[in-house]
Amino acid sequence: MRLKLDEGLSNRLKPTLQELGHDVDTVIDEGLKSEADTVVADTARQNDRMLFTLDKGLVNFNLEQYAPGKHPGIVVFRLKSFGRGTVTRFVEDFVRSQDLDKFIGCVAIVEPGKVRIRRKDDSNETNTPSSD
Repeated sequence: MRLKLDEGLSNRLKPTLQELGHDVDTVIDEGLKSEADTVVADTARQNDRMLFTLDKGLVNFNLEQYAPGKHPGIVVFRLKSFGRGTVTRFVEDFVRSQDLDKFIGCVAIVEPGKVRIRRKDDSNETNTPSSD
């Protein structure tokens, strides 16, 4: 899977995700640090990369612009604790336990114990228990 890590996610994730077989790029790699969310999301879309982010504002305020089916996929990780190690482990565990193909073109909100997926043409969200 082609992935883009938003700047809020640790660069320590990149090598692990690459070891798991993913093609990973980061906002920092592309010189997009501190760019607007829309620039980051549009760059991910142009490069056909699923975006991993901690920024819930991206999909909350731009759901029409980033509606399911209009991008390769956006996965928003929501945690109560944002310690570097906590986030890294959470994302790694998610990637190891999920088939990322099912998130292509979707908007997914990933929380401990729950994954909510909004797909193109879905009128309702799909709630999937996570393996965390």
